Amino acid sequence: YPSEFLVQKITEDNQIPLHLHVSVTLQYVAGLKGNALVEFFHGNIAEVENEELRHLMWSSVLFYKTPSVEVMACVLLSTKAIYFLLDDSFIHADEHQSDFWNKENSDCENSSFHLSCCFVLKLNDLQSVNVGLFDQYFRITGHSADHIVTCLTRDSYNTHTFIQQLMAVLSLLARTPSPEPVDKDFYSEFGSKNTGKMENYELIHSSRVKFIYPNEEEIGDLAFLVSEKMDGLTNLQSLNILLYVLAFQVYHVEGSAQNTSSLQPKTLILTSSDLFLFDEDYISYPLPEFAKEPPKRDKYQLVDGRRIRDLDRVLMGYQTYPQALTFVFDDVQNQDLMQNLTLDHFGE
Repeated sequence: YPSEFLVQKITEDNQIPLHLHVSVTLQYVAGLKGNALVEFFHGNIAEVENEELRHLMWSSVLFYKTPSVEVMACVLLSTKAIYFLLDDSFIHADEHQSDFWNKENSDCENSSFHLSCCFVLKLNDLQSVNVGLFDQYFRITGHSADHIVTCLTRDSYNTHTFIQQLMAVLSLLARTPSPEPVDKDFYSEFGSKNTGKMENYELIHSSRVKFIYPNEEEIGDLAFLVSEKMDGLTNLQSLNILLYVLAFQVYHVEGSAQNTSSLQPKTLILTSSDLFLFDEDYISYPLPEFAKEPPKRDKYQLVDGRRIRDLDRVLMGYQTYPQALTFVFDDVQNQDLMQNLTLDHFGE
């Protein structure tokens, strides 16, 4: 029986982000409060009787096998496993499931019986956790390609809280201790480094699960990539990345019954002179150990880039978090006319 504080905390966390649409099944789960939520977990999701529900979080998730399908999930952390209660849209997108998840089974309009798909990652199978830049997302890696999931929290607080809870739960696992490290001599210590491979900050938990955090070089690589996209107009030394945030770009769908808008996931990067939108691969990098070839697409693909000096105004919506921003730029045909003139007249 969980403590009153824990039940209250899980109830508070059981809220679907307002801007994301979910299926009937997940709306039902989000409507559960207090002990009803705990009973739902033990009656429908938990795999063993004596496991405890420790944390609940709503997040968009990506699977390694389907990197282009971002789906909403209710993430439940227990003392035995991490459960991803998935939106129905994922089931229809997944070809392997299509035989079972047919129209008859998934049609729950006139029924009180709801079907959903639950992906389970046992804590004993967990090998590493990669935390993304500025804690905007994290990737959980198991022992195969089927066991790699990225949670796109888009929120450093949610990422931090989940990682803390996961570490606490992993501490309860009874795993065999790692063998004693062998004393290395000077040459083996410094001679076996793989040249060219970026070393990230690693924290090896007592359960032998690695927690890997990005280091400063990753920001340097990103700054270099951004400067390349700017056609070398900016000196790399003076280029500072001021903001990196996972956001959505809003596309208005006209001609529909209601003026709906679709949200496309984008990475927004603000430098001291420009604003960029990238399509980012959140699931394939860094490469898992079993990967035999690099991913088909680069980690960052430029979608749009505008100069801050061409920014005319920023419109802000009045709704609560998440905030909607509209950037209005001056549409100048030959943007760099003045800059080129100055270079011609005054040399370098």
